[in-house]
Amino acid sequence: MSTATTELRRFLTITGQRFRNGQSAPEMFSPAVDKEWHEQLGTPAYAALCQETAGQPIRHVANNGHGPIAWVTAYEEAYGPLPEIWFTDTHGNVDQAAIARYQESGIVVAEWDCGPAGGDGDIAPDQPETARR
Repeated sequence: MSTATTELRRFLTITGQRFRNGQSAPEMFSPAVDKEWHEQLGTPAYAALCQETAGQPIRHVANNGHGPIAWVTAYEEAYGPLPEIWFTDTHGNVDQAAIARYQESGIVVAEWDCGPAGGDGDIAPDQPETARR
């Protein structure tokens, strides 16, 4: 299993936890992990992955924003520090400055243009949307 696939699994697990707790959708700030998400969308394997990790279908939706990433602490409690792939673009370039800021402060501030939503079609999700900044 690739690092991107592992991190997508972890992201979907956190998504399911946040939705069950009535929290906002986690922000997808990694172009590298988002690329893996796009490759799996719409496949039977993706549907099974969502059920296994999040306990429900998870859609990929446009959701632009910028600010602190709200789910970093939950990730760290479950899996340890965020790995480098979260700071990597689709071409494999690592944002060393962003990693250094995260390692120094424990906080990630980033931009995102998509995120998860519950539901399996064109229905309105019953989970709160990520706050746009």
